[in-house]
Amino acid sequence: MKKFDALRVRKTILDMAFAGSTVHIGCAFSIVELLAVLYRNHLRFDRNDPHSASRDYMVLSKGHGVMAQYACLHEIGWLPDDEIAHYFGNGTRLKGLADAHVPGVEVTAGSLGHGLSVGVGLALGAKMNKTDQMCYALVGDGELNEGAIWEAALFAAQFKLDNLVVIVDVNGYQAMGTTDEVMSLGDIEAKFAAFDFDAVTIDGHDEAAIDSAYESLKARKNGRPKALVAKTIKGKGVSFMEHDNIWHYTRLNPQTYQAAVAELGAKA
Repeated sequence: MKKFDALRVRKTILDMAFAGSTVHIGCAFSIVELLAVLYRNHLRFDRNDPHSASRDYMVLSKGHGVMAQYACLHEIGWLPDDEIAHYFGNGTRLKGLADAHVPGVEVTAGSLGHGLSVGVGLALGAKMNKTDQMCYALVGDGELNEGAIWEAALFAAQFKLDNLVVIVDVNGYQAMGTTDEVMSLGDIEAKFAAFDFDAVTIDGHDEAAIDSAYESLKARKNGRPKALVAKTIKGKGVSFMEHDNIWHYTRLNPQTYQAAVAELGAKA
C-alpha cells in the first residue's frame, strides 16, 4: 500500500479530470490532506476486502469532491490505474459524483445534505451492534445551507453518537459564489457546539494538526458527536486555482493541465 502523499493524490486528481474532461477540481483539492491523513493513519479497513463488516465508514456527503476519494482508493489499490485513466469515460463506474457501487464508497452522494444522514445511520448501527467502528462524514461548508444537515446533527446528539466525526470542509466557496455571499454561515464551530457536538477548528492543510485532531476526537467517548471544522483553500496546491471559484466548473485543457502538473512536480 502506498502512503497517501498529498502531492501524488493531487496529481491523480489532475490526471482524472484531464482524462475525463470534467470539473470539480478545486473542491477536490481542498480536501486532499483531510482524506490522506484519515486513510493513512485513522480509518480502519481491510486492504483485501473493502466490504469488511468491521471497517470504519468514510461517508463523502460532499459527493462532487469524489476525485479526492477515488485518488485515495487508488493509493490503497482498490482502483487500478486503468480505471483512473478512463475516469468519466463511457462505461466506467467512476462518475463525477460519489457512487456506492465503487468499492470503498459508502454512499451515493451529490444531492447535497443527505450523506450525513446516512452516516448518522451507520454510526447508530455500530452503536446498536456494540462495535467500536467509527463513522467519518465529510461535508462542504456550502452544504451546511441544507436543513437536512442540522436534522442529522440533532439526531446524532440525541442518540449520543460519539463514534461520529463530521468533517466540515470550510473553503469559503460554493458553486455560485462565496458562502458569505450566498448564505453566511457565521461561527461554524459554535453552531455545532450548540447542537451538543465536541467541535474544534483547525487548518485543513496542516497534516500534523489534522492527525492530532482525529486522534483526540475519536478518543473522546463522552456521548457527544464530533465536528472537525477544517479551514481550507479551494484549489489548494496549484497557484492559479487557489481561491478562484472558476475552477468549480472549469475543465483542464492541455496547457493548464501541464502547468498544474509542473507546479506539483516542482514541489515534490
